[in-house]
Amino acid sequence: MTRRLLAACACLLLATLFSAQAAPPSLIPQPVQLTTAQGQFRVDAHTPVVLGDPSAATRHTATYFVDLLARTRGLRLHPVDRHATKHAIVFERDPHAAVAQHGGYMLDVTPQGIRVSARDNAGLFHGAITLWQLLTPAAGHGAVEVPALHIRDWPRFRWRGLMLDSARHFQSVADIERLLDQMAQHKLDVFHWHLTDDQGWRIQIKRYPELTRIGAWRTPPDAGHDGEPLRYGGFYTQKQIRQVVAYAAARYITIVPELDMPGHAQAAVASYPQLGVTGKRPKVSVDWGVNPYLYNVDDHTFTFIDNVLDEVMALFPSKYIHVGGDEAIKDQWKASPAVQAKMKALGITSEDALQGWFIGRIGKYLAAHGRRLVGWDEILEGGDVPADATVMSWRGTAGAITAAKAGHDVVLSPAPQLYFDEVQSDRADEYAGRLPVETLQSIYAFEPVPKQLDAAQAKHVLGAQANVWTEHMPTMAHVEHAVFPRLDALSEVDWSPASARDWSGFLARLPAQLARYRVQHIGYADSAFAPDIALDRNAALASGIATVTLSNQTGFGSFRYTLDGSMPTRHSTLYDKPFAVKLPTTLRVATFAPDGSALAAPRERVIDRAHLLSRLGVTLPNCPGSAFRLRVQPMPDARSVQPVYAVNVFDSCQLFPSTRMDGVTSIRVDAVRLERNYALAHDASKVISRPHTTPFGELVVHADRCDGVVLASMPLPDPAHGARRFTLHARLPKQVGNHAMCLIYTAPIHGPLYALGRVSLVASP
Repeated sequence: MTRRLLAACACLLLATLFSAQAAPPSLIPQPVQLTTAQGQFRVDAHTPVVLGDPSAATRHTATYFVDLLARTRGLRLHPVDRHATKHAIVFERDPHAAVAQHGGYMLDVTPQGIRVSARDNAGLFHGAITLWQLLTPAAGHGAVEVPALHIRDWPRFRWRGLMLDSARHFQSVADIERLLDQMAQHKLDVFHWHLTDDQGWRIQIKRYPELTRIGAWRTPPDAGHDGEPLRYGGFYTQKQIRQVVAYAAARYITIVPELDMPGHAQAAVASYPQLGVTGKRPKVSVDWGVNPYLYNVDDHTFTFIDNVLDEVMALFPSKYIHVGGDEAIKDQWKASPAVQAKMKALGITSEDALQGWFIGRIGKYLAAHGRRLVGWDEILEGGDVPADATVMSWRGTAGAITAAKAGHDVVLSPAPQLYFDEVQSDRADEYAGRLPVETLQSIYAFEPVPKQLDAAQAKHVLGAQANVWTEHMPTMAHVEHAVFPRLDALSEVDWSPASARDWSGFLARLPAQLARYRVQHIGYADSAFAPDIALDRNAALASGIATVTLSNQTGFGSFRYTLDGSMPTRHSTLYDKPFAVKLPTTLRVATFAPDGSALAAPRERVIDRAHLLSRLGVTLPNCPGSAFRLRVQPMPDARSVQPVYAVNVFDSCQLFPSTRMDGVTSIRVDAVRLERNYALAHDASKVISRPHTTPFGELVVHADRCDGVVLASMPLPDPAHGARRFTLHARLPKQVGNHAMCLIYTAPIHGPLYALGRVSLVASP
């Protein structure tokens, strides 16, 4: 082997070793192809940003990039003309770029400069987002060294979506734009905007002003009491909607509006009773769930819908218009002689088929105007689905499989897997939401293409979308906590190749993204990394010593703790194995990334006899046989994020775990009265009613099992005059050893719900 060849081999080996040892860039979503090289390029305030072509779109992308970098790193760059190309950042539309896929781009970093190129405007914008991430690898300000690399990248799917429900709770235009900014930073491209439902009509329709004068406002339960507003609501003017649509389009996001039909129509019927089946005017609903009001099926109603759609299509240029089609219980249609006569005239033999005819008629109207109908998977049940209709599968993935096999395009949006209103953990400090828990990891593990589809059928899968239903998210703080960082997992599911998905690698890239959230003041959830402080309560009660074990959902990060009352830092004691503490003590724990940045805020646990004998209601499981569970706030429209309460609207029964009862003499319950504002439709028969012996019911405590001996019965106060939060006390008979308790509210089910705030056993000194 010649000396020259040996030298070349040595250089190649060094380059390979450098590439292998270099930390992967913290990019989310992960690019399709990324290779590193030797060297780096320094970006500082003197680095020019060059417009490689004269188009307005390229100037817009460069300006967006410059502004974003200034806001998040304090590094202010300036776009310049094409001629200044040395040691610069160049953005360029290039019809010959090596990435042909729509939305794809190339990004090259060499010691001489940076070049971002793409064949289309969306691709150039996506490349700018990737470059911004490269320039914000961690918290900091000013100049940054970018490692030399080459990226070829393009999206896996063309529908990379997020749905926000603005009907149940209303968000400001500024809130919506803030969310759109984050979608753009995650390369998502469809914002599904849920604008009408039973609880509110949020879009101005000039031809029908009552829709917003009446339909946009509801009177909350207990209005005017305990801080409950006299009315709740709001709507978007057409001017505001045009503003939001333009804002999204500037970030290459399409807004798909949703107007629910034929069900979820109560706000519309409250505005114009003649649109409904009964002719009666209901109130705008304050109840979450499935309400009974449907649109009528007469010509007058279809004229209304067509006119509304005309104004909607004028506001939203999207090819797709979502018309709902879900959860339309048919009781009103079944009870209406006029509707039954219409069915007979049409030769329709079932109400499901009538819904199919209804949706089909709307689909034809949209098609005549160059648009395509999108509906939830119930639209398949009635037949007569427009051939070009797109099906959004929410009841699991079965709807997507059926639709794709029938030749329909589909979007995967299944519950509970991609429902961001599902809570992220079962921690006591988790925000309000539905259960079961959908963790960061479970979102990341979701595969949009069902394995039941063959290659041809799989081409009908447009992509995946997460849904944010806001019944239990009254503020944007709730929404941000629910969405971030699970949106990072969704973005990688939608963009990156399935074969490239790597959970460990994703976690390693996430700390930099959390730093980007912090600098933009995004209220992300740290649930995936928050320390769980576990110990054997009964052993600690018996011995006065607690053995503490620390963990979190992901297994990522290190725990640092203190026992002296101070807040833990990255220099505090490192947890490496379970450790013992003497009672009483106060333990504080925080989670840190390998680079020393914070992954989770400090959590505290007071470890003493009183706290070991006490449990928050949200930590107490349902009684056996009932899986339904919500975490709710004391008022439907509460602005706070804590406290939250666990409720089961079907069975108000919870278990206090087996506890050492020696010396326990009484029980104290911090209780709360909640609104029973749940429309259960045909499921109302599942609500368990128990006899009560006092006027307003009682909280009954059973020994060991829910049919066990009654230990205590505590009467509930008059809900018309009592405070929303109250305390119950009772003596307990002497018990020895470990025993569980079952706590059941026996209040009348036509009245309020009751929940457990905290249950405390009181022991003699």
